[in-house]
Amino acid sequence: MVTYTIMRTAEFNARELEILLERKRVCTFSELAEALGTKSRMTVFRKLAELPYLTSYSHRGKYYTLRATCRFDTSGLWSHRGVWFSTYGTLLETSRRFVERAPAGYSAQELDNALHVETRQTLLALLHRQVIERERIGGVFIYLALEPAERQRQVIARAKIAQVAVGGVSEEVLAHEVKAGIILFFGLLDERQRRLFAGLEALKVGRGGDARVATLLGVDPHTVAKGRIELLGGDIDPTRVRKTGGGRVAAEKKRWNPSQDRGDPQRGGGGRSD
Repeated sequence: MVTYTIMRTAEFNARELEILLERKRVCTFSELAEALGTKSRMTVFRKLAELPYLTSYSHRGKYYTLRATCRFDTSGLWSHRGVWFSTYGTLLETSRRFVERAPAGYSAQELDNALHVETRQTLLALLHRQVIERERIGGVFIYLALEPAERQRQVIARAKIAQVAVGGVSEEVLAHEVKAGIILFFGLLDERQRRLFAGLEALKVGRGGDARVATLLGVDPHTVAKGRIELLGGDIDPTRVRKTGGGRVAAEKKRWNPSQDRGDPQRGGGGRSD
């Protein structure tokens, strides 16, 4: 008589993993396997698939958590004891989403700071897959959205940031309200101060600065150049505004402060005092 022994397949319950993750919030793979009582990676993954889980995008995806456990911030990130999770899942996908929605794109260092992990290789992988773009702006590689219209908006925004960083004046990149503030401030200065201010801004802009600043401030490029030359020469007396009797006093008052001419019997005379 032949006796057959029937081997029963061990049954594993995904609820065991869920209980562990609810209690510890974050677990390693080995902890999950121990909770199931198995050494089979396939079994652990099969049971994990029954749960709404996430792997960490930090620590090379070593940690696991339940999605319901995560308390994502406004950027879609959550951290527990230094382990980072993203609503977007992997580091690759998280990096792509961050780059796409960044107002001015991201440099690698900026994205490192935003995601709290090293992202350079991930960015290069995304670039290789042609799902993001990269441009050198201000001497730094900036990673940008693939979609042309969004990428153009990011480039313009990054150019504004770069311009502000070096302190220059550029009509193309300054916001209208900032330009208006500069022009208002310029109008409050005396003749010599305006010339020196214009020269200083031309120095910040660099090549072609005289013409660009002249256009922005509504002055003659030669005036800007003169102020720039005075600054470079260092021959400036801070106690002197202009030589005694010099300058077109009446004309200057009329141009910059018309209200001061009201009631002036000399209004409209505009004669040279010299």
